[in-house]
Amino acid sequence: MKTKSTIPAEMKVLMNHIYELHKGVRQMVLFTCNKKYSEQTVSRLESQGIPYLLQPAGQQNLNVYFGRKECLEAIRLIITRPLYELTPEEDFILGAMLGYDICAQCERFCQRKQKTAKMKN
Repeated sequence: MKTKSTIPAEMKVLMNHIYELHKGVRQMVLFTCNKKYSEQTVSRLESQGIPYLLQPAGQQNLNVYFGRKECLEAIRLIITRPLYELTPEEDFILGAMLGYDICAQCERFCQRKQKTAKMKN
């Protein structure tokens, strides 16, 4: 009887991100996974010579930034605290670096700036 090895969905997503990175579709990736996959994730990135940066994301998750060295150097300077604590400007820069839709990022930035302004008043 054959046993079928199943790959967890999170690892399939990681492999797709790596594929897109190698094909030049992305320059940088933010991959969030359960901490139980951290060793597999790091091992996969290191085996392919892909630079990465790890950031805890709550109790059970891990944010893994990976991609071009130049991008990660900027990320080290920008992402110095949890993502929910980023300023609207930092959030905008991160989204742009990740290749998110720029118009959607502009809308998000304006909404966050308005919210911040209301909180100050």
